[in-house]
Amino acid sequence: MNCYADTGFLVSLQSADANSALAKMWMKSHGMPMIWTWLHELEFRNAIRLQAFRKQIAPEDMAKILHKQALGLENGVYFPAAPALAEVNRVAEKLGGLFTSKLGTRSLDILHVAQALVLEINEFITFDIRQAALAKAAGLKVPKL
Repeated sequence: MNCYADTGFLVSLQSADANSALAKMWMKSHGMPMIWTWLHELEFRNAIRLQAFRKQIAPEDMAKILHKQALGLENGVYFPAAPALAEVNRVAEKLGGLFTSKLGTRSLDILHVAQALVLEINEFITFDIRQAALAKAAGLKVPKL
């Protein structure tokens, strides 16, 4: 595995939003399994449920998207990874100390970048400008989407 996508990218991949076409095009051209961690699990499932709460998707669509994601894990679309939490926290604190006051990064964004670093991933996929800036500052390659 040499690519880590943030949850926003994965949500765009599975549901219809402004970035879905780009996410699907990127996925088709790269054809690799995407890393899936505990943070993706929590954040993805909550993001889809939040879309239902906001009436952006119907409850039955929420169930379909969550089921499709679960099948993706079973079928190898996603690759489960379990970075050491203590190490992720250590790296996240270091990143926060170095970059939050300069880049305005949020905690979950820092955790994603920290996970990528702990997993020794060299490429980070995101639509989020601040998260992309953090990933670049941390030494990760961030392709333009």
